[in-house]
Amino acid sequence: MLTSFIKNRKSDIFLAVVFAIFIISFAVVFTVFFKPLYYFDIDFLNLSESTGLSADVIRHNYDVLIQYQSLFYQGDLNLPNFVMSTSGRIHFEEVKRIFEAIQIICVISGIMTLIMGIYRIKQHEYRFLRLTSLFSVGIPLVIGFFAAIDFNKAFILFHQIVFRNDYWIFDETTDPVITILPETFFMHCLMLIIGIVLVISLILYLIYLRQRKKILENI
Repeated sequence: MLTSFIKNRKSDIFLAVVFAIFIISFAVVFTVFFKPLYYFDIDFLNLSESTGLSADVIRHNYDVLIQYQSLFYQGDLNLPNFVMSTSGRIHFEEVKRIFEAIQIICVISGIMTLIMGIYRIKQHEYRFLRLTSLFSVGIPLVIGFFAAIDFNKAFILFHQIVFRNDYWIFDETTDPVITILPETFFMHCLMLIIGIVLVISLILYLIYLRQRKKILENI
């Protein structure tokens, strides 16, 4: 009996970790490809005024950049209205590889979660939902805490950790595309990612409480 309990607990923890990885990676992928957020920021951050470009031009170049990040896109990045330096192009290639890895992780963890989750639910085991809820909010909340204190420092630290060069430090004269990618936009992306994770985590926890209540009522 004890051996079976320990085995179930280990499987719950493993599933919760995989599920949490899926939630976080899904939030990142969704945010990256959620163009309406950027379209909103074009007006909200007055990008047309600050860059001298029309909203349509900015939007079109951003669409090209986002399409380039897709796992299914193979080819070079060619922005219609911006020149790029060699270091700038290398940086976007590095970003693409990172996003591709996150997309792959999202798919794999999603499939694993679906298979293992269905199995646990058929067994009327719902502990993994509570554990997933707790695991998934940890990292985003920590990052969000430090970002709230000083987003600029957090932004710089993130790039220093992820990238092994300084190609992410753009010069407007050689890589003018940076003018349509202000730091505030990335802050909004982080806010959306954290928001998605928190909402999903809350939903999972509420489902767990509901199922737990049903089980206790039937005892």
